[in-house]
Amino acid sequence: MTAGEIARHLADAPGWALVDGAIQKRYDFADYHRTMAFVNAVAWVAHAEDHHPDLLVGYNRCTVRFNTHAVGGISINDFICAAKVDALLG
Repeated sequence: MTAGEIARHLADAPGWALVDGAIQKRYDFADYHRTMAFVNAVAWVAHAEDHHPDLLVGYNRCTVRFNTHAVGGISINDFICAAKVDALLG
């Protein structure tokens, strides 16, 4: 995707940002149990989509990062999966 295309998609993806060649978003939770439930739900989405993000997990937070290694950057599939991850919370 071009920089302009990425910017347009980010405008429709609240909380997501372009950071070091990937789109990423941090999710905050009340406790470890809720964080891990979210991580497991993200894993299920990633498996179903065959598109696996990098996850940075802490006690009450998880940062999700998507990019597409096959294209060496960001693809529309990254934004589709980001929307599916957002949908997990509501």
